[in-house]
Amino acid sequence: MEDVSVYAEIAEAASTEYEDLFSKQNVVGVAAGNKITEEVDTGEPCITVFVTHRVDAEKLSSKDLISPELKGYKTDVIETGEIFAGPTAVTDEKVAMKDDLGVETLRQRVRPVMGGFSVGHYRITAGTVATCVYDLFPFPGIPEKYYILSNNHVLANSNNARIGDPILQPGPYDGGTVPGDIVARLSRYVPIRFMAPGYTPLNYVDAAIAKGEFHNLNREIYWIGYVKQVKSNPRVGDIVEKTGRTTNFTTGRIIALHATVNVNYGGGRIARFADQIVTSNMSAGGDSGSLVCDISEGAVGLLFAGSSRVTIINSILQVQSRLGIRLHP
Repeated sequence: MEDVSVYAEIAEAASTEYEDLFSKQNVVGVAAGNKITEEVDTGEPCITVFVTHRVDAEKLSSKDLISPELKGYKTDVIETGEIFAGPTAVTDEKVAMKDDLGVETLRQRVRPVMGGFSVGHYRITAGTVATCVYDLFPFPGIPEKYYILSNNHVLANSNNARIGDPILQPGPYDGGTVPGDIVARLSRYVPIRFMAPGYTPLNYVDAAIAKGEFHNLNREIYWIGYVKQVKSNPRVGDIVEKTGRTTNFTTGRIIALHATVNVNYGGGRIARFADQIVTSNMSAGGDSGSLVCDISEGAVGLLFAGSSRVTIINSILQVQSRLGIRLHP
């Protein structure tokens, strides 16, 4: 297996080509992965270009063709479909969820709250509890506050929320109501910065926490267990797992690292995320916020977006750092 530094070097080389690559037809992401030939991973590191759909070369203009090699590395084009984050506001729930309802086993009310179950800001549809966490502070010590961890778009309604807003478990789409199902209140979130003409800010996490009472919160993740470590060096080819509100327990394989991707939040809002982890498809709408772990219960990242072919995950190191939280002693 290749050293993870190789993929970092590839991503750094590819970053000088972003302006050109993202200007090409259908391109939604660039990452460092392995060359895939006839659906087989060759193990050869390359620049991976994600497109909504493939188009025959003869049907593309010269400016939209992707060179077979860039910066001394081979390129590989992978069809992903449009990459979406979800859920959205309650007013859009039928549009947001109708094609991605899946099995939906984890919709019920649970106390104490645990990872994998439905949760949401009182004005959204529903997402997933990642796990429960506490503030980053000198260790060892006595935590003063405890929180539910999930996405910004699950707990903070994609920036359209106020600190202190009620968080429901289960989420509103799954029958959660105010005040009976309030389990926590929004405490802090990392704002999502959306693209605008001439303005393409980089995001790194779609993440938020909501403060709850200690006796109502549980660090266990349904069907996975307790986080045993924070994984700092995920690798291409690693097998990962998650438990989520919609598709329950699923597994996937990491196919790319250091990804920069454009994510559709609906309503014409697109946000570009950098330093993301890309896996094979292991999620559907409503799984947003799931904690992705390796098969040894090491936390890898926070699931927040995907398509019918891939799932996009924030690095857990970025999530911890930017929210100032600790998942594991």
